[in-house]
Amino acid sequence: MRKIYSIFIIAFFHQMSLGQTVNIAVDANAGRKTISPFIYGKNNNVSDNPSSPATAAQWKFLRDVGLRFSRENGGNNGSKYNWRKKITCHPDWYNNVYTHNWDYAAQKLGDSLPNAQGMWGFQLIGKAASNNSNNFNDWAYNSSNWWSGVQQNLAGGGVPNGAGGSNATTNGNPNLYLQNWTADSTVNILDHWFGVGGLGLNNNKIQYWSMDNEPDIWYGTHDDIILTQPTAEAFMQLYFSVAKKARAKFPNIKLCGPVPASEWQWYAWNNTKITAMNGLSYTWLEFFIKRISEEQTATGIRLLDVIDIHSYPNESNSADVVQLHRLYFDTTYSYPGANGVKTIAASGWDNSITQEFVLERCNRWLNQYMGPNHGVGTAVSEYGFTHVNANISSVSYASVLGTFADNGVSFFAPWYWNIGQWETMHLFSRYAKTTRIKSLSSQELNVSAYSSINATNDSVTTVLVNRALTTSKTVSMTVSNFNISNGIYTFKQLNALPSTETFISHTNNALSSGTVQVTANTFTVNLPALSTTAIILKGVGVVTNIDKQITHSMQVKLFPNPSSTENALIDLSGEKINDLNLKVYDIRGELMYSNYYFGQSPNVIEIPSIHFSQGLYMVNLSSAKGKNWTGKLVKL
Repeated sequence: MRKIYSIFIIAFFHQMSLGQTVNIAVDANAGRKTISPFIYGKNNNVSDNPSSPATAAQWKFLRDVGLRFSRENGGNNGSKYNWRKKITCHPDWYNNVYTHNWDYAAQKLGDSLPNAQGMWGFQLIGKAASNNSNNFNDWAYNSSNWWSGVQQNLAGGGVPNGAGGSNATTNGNPNLYLQNWTADSTVNILDHWFGVGGLGLNNNKIQYWSMDNEPDIWYGTHDDIILTQPTAEAFMQLYFSVAKKARAKFPNIKLCGPVPASEWQWYAWNNTKITAMNGLSYTWLEFFIKRISEEQTATGIRLLDVIDIHSYPNESNSADVVQLHRLYFDTTYSYPGANGVKTIAASGWDNSITQEFVLERCNRWLNQYMGPNHGVGTAVSEYGFTHVNANISSVSYASVLGTFADNGVSFFAPWYWNIGQWETMHLFSRYAKTTRIKSLSSQELNVSAYSSINATNDSVTTVLVNRALTTSKTVSMTVSNFNISNGIYTFKQLNALPSTETFISHTNNALSSGTVQVTANTFTVNLPALSTTAIILKGVGVVTNIDKQITHSMQVKLFPNPSSTENALIDLSGEKINDLNLKVYDIRGELMYSNYYFGQSPNVIEIPSIHFSQGLYMVNLSSAKGKNWTGKLVKL
């Protein structure tokens, strides 16, 4: 009977795909999975210069847009950061040394964006900046203008090659501007920030740490000290040393690696496969996962929490750009930029291999080497594509956000940022809910549905993305296992974006509103070409026997309540909860504050009610395993 039902469903969607109407089926009890709020991230948001601070308006912008993850280690500039002297070396600008105050940036992020997670990084390369008195005088040379010679190694007394390019006439001496930097030196920032006598920063807001940056191309980016690319095993030993010391100092840290540069480096180390001690050859990401597993087994120390990659697809054709979301998990997608993946063949190269699905491959390798309960997430901490059309950029980014929500990605932080992305982040972070539920589309190539439900099981948002370049689509959507009263419901939509930035604030942006008429849990809506639409439905979730078995209340104390100027606190000392989600809503149902605590939650968590207006607020706590608690908070 089950087989016949499956065949019927497949035939139904095939038949519907032949017509004009796109049929969407949403099941509120299928595929439930916690959505990490940290997929709403970006690189380089925070000033680390106390003499040039971000303005109050800039901080308000980031709060309004819903930024929840801010990676601030500076990419290649972070590999030689000296946190004691607050300076670092810029390898893409003559190796000159400049001031960067991570202490200041971390403090300001925590104070001004309290519901965001900050990410910084460790230095594994073995050297850090020591002084800025040996910089190349670029101002005297060409008034500090960019030219093709900015990558020449001129700090430390180098002589420029006026013809340009990356090779100086005479390289500078790195010993004049760098010092040795051990594993102890790099991880001691944890004591400085979180330890006794330190700055008192909240380590729950700075859990994720990059294990350096793009080590697979050190011989190119840091060629002042890396004259020959180290072997993959040599890098693993550097990684193990820092990871073990970091875990000892900060047990709940999230170690994120190996942060490879892009598609070729996902598979190749020093442009080739890696031959292991067993004589077999491995691509880079598989070798990395294999060695992590072996070392964890040998030592009993957890050495990896998130497989983190960088991704810079260079497609420029609009039809390809709107499909970029498929290269991470879609096993059927023939990616036009496939290159390094062709080296996974036993023969070393197979030009017919074009299915990338890199994060799905990582999940398979994690299961193979660590077992099914490994608990390691996936993430993309740098990402970038270039497109001048804001609607292409918006729809492409929306598709990636939806795909990453569907697949439980831990965090996502683009490096390049295009017009249309702020609007899209705001739509998702403001209106999507906390738990993913399953959606099926009869025309997935052009129209996808990304659905989510809230912790109290009474609101569903489905984000519909129409990737068709010129054609509007009529969608008929049906929701099961969620009882919706017949009536009119609201949607929020992005389309026809101009070439200039439109997002100003939560109340001043390009979102348009409309309504749908729901009858018997079904409605029809028209989606303009290149549009993203959030359908917001209120109702009552249909609780299954499984839901009843895993739903429990928490032992929670909320104080002070009422709250005046101080922050409200939630005492969870009587609970041991993993993957805790905190949401605070005003009486209109608008999300005012949220935070997510991966791993075991702290004993006491903080609600920054000092930023709330007077009134009544609903506080909701939920865990990945179904525990929940809802209470009222009064702000005086």
